[in-house]
Amino acid sequence: MKHSRVSFVALLLSLAVAAPSLAQWLPVTEPEQVGLSSERLERIDAVVQECVDAGKIAGAVTLVARYGRIVQLEGYGWADMESGREMAPDVIFRIASMTKAVTSVAVMMLVEEGRLSLSDPVSRYIPAFHGTRVAIRDEEGEAGYTIVPAEREITVRDLLTHTSGISYGTGYVEELYQDAGVYFWYFADKQEPIGVSMERLAGLPFVAQPGERFAYGFSTDVLGYVVERVSGMTLAEFFQTRILDPLGMKDTHFYLPPQKRDRLAAVYSATDSTVVRAPDEGLGQGAYVDGPRVSYSGGAGLLSTAGDYARFLQMLLNGGELDGVRLLGPKTVQLMTSNQVGDLYAEGDFGFGLGFEIVTDVGRAGRMGTPGAYGWGGAYYTLYWVDPIEGLVAVFMAQLLPTGGLDLQGKFRTLVYQAIVESCQQPRETSELCGAR
Repeated sequence: MKHSRVSFVALLLSLAVAAPSLAQWLPVTEPEQVGLSSERLERIDAVVQECVDAGKIAGAVTLVARYGRIVQLEGYGWADMESGREMAPDVIFRIASMTKAVTSVAVMMLVEEGRLSLSDPVSRYIPAFHGTRVAIRDEEGEAGYTIVPAEREITVRDLLTHTSGISYGTGYVEELYQDAGVYFWYFADKQEPIGVSMERLAGLPFVAQPGERFAYGFSTDVLGYVVERVSGMTLAEFFQTRILDPLGMKDTHFYLPPQKRDRLAAVYSATDSTVVRAPDEGLGQGAYVDGPRVSYSGGAGLLSTAGDYARFLQMLLNGGELDGVRLLGPKTVQLMTSNQVGDLYAEGDFGFGLGFEIVTDVGRAGRMGTPGAYGWGGAYYTLYWVDPIEGLVAVFMAQLLPTGGLDLQGKFRTLVYQAIVESCQQPRETSELCGAR
């Protein structure tokens, strides 16, 4: 059921010349060539496989790359337990909120072209967002609220930093959002384009004043509609022509081509003792193959592979360029990955940039990492991060919802960092390795 990490890397090394289709992968190398320990990386195999064997997760794919070269890429367990399909490195996953990073890049590409600005009011592109309202929760009762006018216009920057006041409609405003048909993050089964949903959202009261606090929700879906309005393309067309095709991300889609359905991982749900297959209806397995295919959610709509997404992350790590293709300038990436919200996110234990959680202080974060590392995850139990100082890209892919409190992602992060034996954060480290970034 489990394949050897070393043998898979060796396979890619041996086939890279003979099989042009593998050109979509980042190059591969032995860990020691880029300052990691093979022996220490094998701890990832043991820990993930232990979770599979214990029935805590059906399967997963992990990928680690340093300085643009893959050193660990492995599939564990099952992509589909019922059919007996094993997990493999090229399995396709629902990446949910990992879509947000792609939408943020699309927005910043338009900013670089002078077609919009971070300070622009959203209503300039979506007039329905002029004169938005806020539902202020009553102090005396949990369910009561008072609707008041927004104190200012929501800006593009507010959307990128999730300080727009727009939630996913949960909590005390839930009934309003459910009645309006704009509730929670799942859009794959919608019969209407995302713009229609976002126009209707604009008429609902939000949960905070613009810039007041971090409120996670539909902000990036609104941004996806902004991209459509500014570019004159659907978000799917913009992604395909401006990001996915240029980066060689051949297995990243809003809706899966039917011929790839056998590569899509099944979704499982944690119970007290094991995992069970999630229901076919709703966001369980989702309508990503046989659905309406008309709503392109910039907040949570994409499917991808670990290898594809690693190419996207390597572009960011390289300052906006990969294999001679430049999507962004390095100063733009620097801006995107700088804390924009002060202490508004996670009580200041982390920062938040233009689409990313950012480690500002390792001690406050309370986990292994490096100041300046940035990343995010997805509802189906996917995770990524980029560490610019260490030249590191890491991707964890699984399909588990709900997770039952599983902390495999946290362990994966620790196991990646403990495998670094040549750290470029240390002042004494002036080797050619660290200068190769």
